[in-house]
Amino acid sequence: MRTHTGEKPHSCDCCQRSFSTFFMLKRHMRTHTGEKPHSCDCCQRSFSTFAILKGHMRTHTGEKPHSCDCCKRSFSTFSSLKRHMRTHTGEKPYSCNHCQKSLSSEYHLKVHIRTHAGEKPFSCQYCHRSFTRQDSLKAHMRIHTEERLPGTLQLQP
Repeated sequence: MRTHTGEKPHSCDCCQRSFSTFFMLKRHMRTHTGEKPHSCDCCQRSFSTFAILKGHMRTHTGEKPHSCDCCKRSFSTFSSLKRHMRTHTGEKPYSCNHCQKSLSSEYHLKVHIRTHAGEKPFSCQYCHRSFTRQDSLKAHMRIHTEERLPGTLQLQP
């Protein structure tokens, strides 16, 4: 019934979020305690909820039960399908508070905010140049690790 009324009588003492059931509050508390009671039998990674473990298990089985109606691409989790659907709809529900730019995912918003903060958490181990995104560092690393043609400059690790 609380789903229909919107009543959420169980509040978190740490962050003040509210929940309709005590069970949901208890599960939420794991985000503060770091408790991860559900372990993968294949790789021993641990997760805070069984649902997240179940989605993770699909990385081992290759199961992708969620399909896009537009392009037939398949995904292991419903949330991944939902995120993918934004490529077809053009939906950009995440907005930057600094410049009002809209983005399609929370991850892209997080990366974008680094540009305002000047944060560059990914550093090259060879030349110590820093980047806002991990994929930019990975692309940069090629200048240190790829074989060059004879007669061309190559930086050594």
